Amino acid sequence: MALSRRTLLGLAAGVPVSAALAACGASGPGGGGGATYWYLNGQPQEGVRAGAVDAFNTAHPKGQIKDTTFQNDAYKTKIKTAIGAGQAPTIIWGWGGGTLRTYVEAGQVEDLTSWFGEHSDIKNGLFPSSFGAATVDGKIYAMPCEVVQPIILYYNKRVFDQVGVKPPQSWDDVMALVPRFNAKGIAPFSLGGQSRWTNMMWLEFLFDRIGGTEVFQAIMEGEKDAWSHPDAIAALTKVQELVKADGFVKGFSSITADSNADQALLYRGKAAMMLHGAWSYGIQQADGGDFVSSGSLGYMNFPPVEGGKGDPGNTVGNPAQYLSISSKAGAEEKKIAKGFFATGVLQDEESKKWIDNGSVPIRLGTEKLLAASKNADFLQFTYDVASKAKVFGQSWDQALSPAAAETLLDNIARLFQLGISPQQFATKLNAATAK
Repeated sequence: MALSRRTLLGLAAGVPVSAALAACGASGPGGGGGATYWYLNGQPQEGVRAGAVDAFNTAHPKGQIKDTTFQNDAYKTKIKTAIGAGQAPTIIWGWGGGTLRTYVEAGQVEDLTSWFGEHSDIKNGLFPSSFGAATVDGKIYAMPCEVVQPIILYYNKRVFDQVGVKPPQSWDDVMALVPRFNAKGIAPFSLGGQSRWTNMMWLEFLFDRIGGTEVFQAIMEGEKDAWSHPDAIAALTKVQELVKADGFVKGFSSITADSNADQALLYRGKAAMMLHGAWSYGIQQADGGDFVSSGSLGYMNFPPVEGGKGDPGNTVGNPAQYLSISSKAGAEEKKIAKGFFATGVLQDEESKKWIDNGSVPIRLGTEKLLAASKNADFLQFTYDVASKAKVFGQSWDQALSPAAAETLLDNIARLFQLGISPQQFATKLNAATAK
């Protein structure tokens, strides 16, 4: 079964999901004894998370974890309210980045820096790139966990063969392919633009490839007029040039990623390429008939931009998911939580389950397990991109504060619809992110 971004990434992108919650085990803090842990439901990932808790509880009869699961929207509301009221679960599941920073600034989560110093074997066993979104002002406040999901450029090999062209090796190649596909009645790129965050992935890569990681880092640090940097304006301009050249499928701004209509355009040959997360592979495998099994799906990292300062090996997306410990938990609960971090997270059985679901765990040294999977080629590609990237940029809507992320997504939609200029976009975002 495919892992959708809706399930794994939360509602920073404003995707509507039912607010009903389904709970199992304890009803949250105050469930009596032991540590409490809240996380997202939905299969297959819920089963993997629950399995890790069950295995830990079996091995630690005197230090139990009581787990409660929530649907995505409900979780984001519930966890924010619980943390604000000092009623957070012992173990807080999250996305790191901007939301984690708000917890840190409010003194709600434990500083784990010294714990990782004492358990360097655990830190050294995880993808180094996973720690960026767990770190605030040089200190580590979360345990990276679960899977890595870089954004990937997918392409339909059948369509490329039909038109007689090769995958793009540069941005100039991208722009040269656009008229070739349009001439054959094939959209160059599929895009579920109504979902907004799908548009954002284009800017994340172009900012990095043109200006290097420093451009968005300055934005993250709240530097004045950081969005107006010449390389930022160049990236915003290139996106609009692609829109004006009919680079995206007609009507892209009314297509939702949530419906997987953007995926269908690719595997049905209506579009030649698509920029999307690693989770897209499983969706296409499940829904695309023999598209994946016949070897018709191609994938690559985003190409370099001529004259750009960025390292073409860098990537963006979701470096991991994250577990923090509530600073309001009792000493015994914190001890159990740290025991779970040390011996319960990403053990062999859990890692194998993530791989069986078509995902790459953030644990180093899983190459043999990946090689034995039916999805070996794709998983190895994902592993290599994630583990070799000098910088793995976190999705902007998770990296920024929730309020700034909403302003960003609103204005990205307008940028892609040519409703505002790059300069106007920069002005609006400067006001939202400057400190």
